[in-house]
Amino acid sequence: MLHLVACIKQVPDTKIIKMNPKTNTMDRSSAPAILNPYDAHAVEEAVRLKQRYGGTVSVVTMGPPPAVKAIRKCIEIGADEGYLITDRAFAGADTLATSYSLTKAIDKITKIKPIDMILCGKMTIDGDTGQVGPGIARRLDIPPLTNVRKIVEINKDEGYAIIHRKLEDGYEVVRSTLPCLFSVEKDINDIPYSPLPNMLRAARYQPVVWSVDDLEGVDRTKLGLKGSPTIVAKVWPPEKPKGGELLEGTPAEQAGKLLSILLEKKELFRVQNGGESG
Repeated sequence: MLHLVACIKQVPDTKIIKMNPKTNTMDRSSAPAILNPYDAHAVEEAVRLKQRYGGTVSVVTMGPPPAVKAIRKCIEIGADEGYLITDRAFAGADTLATSYSLTKAIDKITKIKPIDMILCGKMTIDGDTGQVGPGIARRLDIPPLTNVRKIVEINKDEGYAIIHRKLEDGYEVVRSTLPCLFSVEKDINDIPYSPLPNMLRAARYQPVVWSVDDLEGVDRTKLGLKGSPTIVAKVWPPEKPKGGELLEGTPAEQAGKLLSILLEKKELFRVQNGGESG
């Protein structure tokens, strides 16, 4: 029986979020809060492993009290338990402070029930760093495996896992000792519609809530803004692409105009040996 823990985050829906033109910061009030999409796939994969090998899936997150909504979404997917660490002391945390805080929560969960595997999303859509998962693994001194696209086998008795890691030109097969941490790609699975019993349970579910005082051995200088050596000085939207040129005429005339435009951009035709095609 496995105990799988998924680290999740509630994030603003970046498809809807707007930028404040005066402050150049994200207007988080302009978009609804959702479960980070990569984390949803991590939870789904944990649930599939539970169904395959037996066990329990717990989820843990750090955030304000409304982050309960993200935990309930995980219960809807199929997780068994949820833990929320929330305290003003955690506010303003960068990835270093976040990984420290979550590690302290995981330490406490481990004392309740030993953990075999931790799963995280590849990254969050509001930060895009991909640093929290490996940061947790480093603090726990367990192997971090990133860009996981397939979990082939988990053997708790012999203490190993075999996975496929996504590379630019293919994938690599890795065997790791347990416990370990996986940060997963979106294409590791598809998330189906939740069954009605899960939805009903999620609607009523109340997670375990811990403040900083509930965690053990916490160094408060490593929490929140005080424990964050990095600061986001400015955020701005990317420039909108300029409009292209509309080619008119018959297909032959359009093809001729397009060829003339391409020939003006000779650098597009440079080959690897530095010459130019004729």
